[in-house]
Amino acid sequence: MTNTLMTDPEVLESRFPVRLEVFAIRQGSGGKGKWLGGDGILRVVRFLDDITVTTLCSQRIVAPFGVNGGEPGLVGKDTVIRSSGLRELQPGNTEVDLKAGDAFEMLTPGGGGWGPVAN
Repeated sequence: MTNTLMTDPEVLESRFPVRLEVFAIRQGSGGKGKWLGGDGILRVVRFLDDITVTTLCSQRIVAPFGVNGGEPGLVGKDTVIRSSGLRELQPGNTEVDLKAGDAFEMLTPGGGGWGPVAN
């Protein structure tokens, strides 16, 4: 699964031992400006078998910049949610072992805004 490939949930769930619990727009993650930056997305994937998750993600520390006075978008954030409810924030580039019942939450960054914010 990638940030740019929009795999249908039914296809994802039929090919891998996962359940897509949340797939939504990350409201408000785009930067403010005359034209708002695009919002990122929120995915929560629950794993049905033990698995190793590897991520190669950018914009987890440095926010996507705005242009011509626009404000930056929000940085992305990745979190392991253990079946016990414990949440473990992950760096953008990582490899982590998950047990059946654990979930991985990915919030992709929002785009930077363009132009100054109107007063």
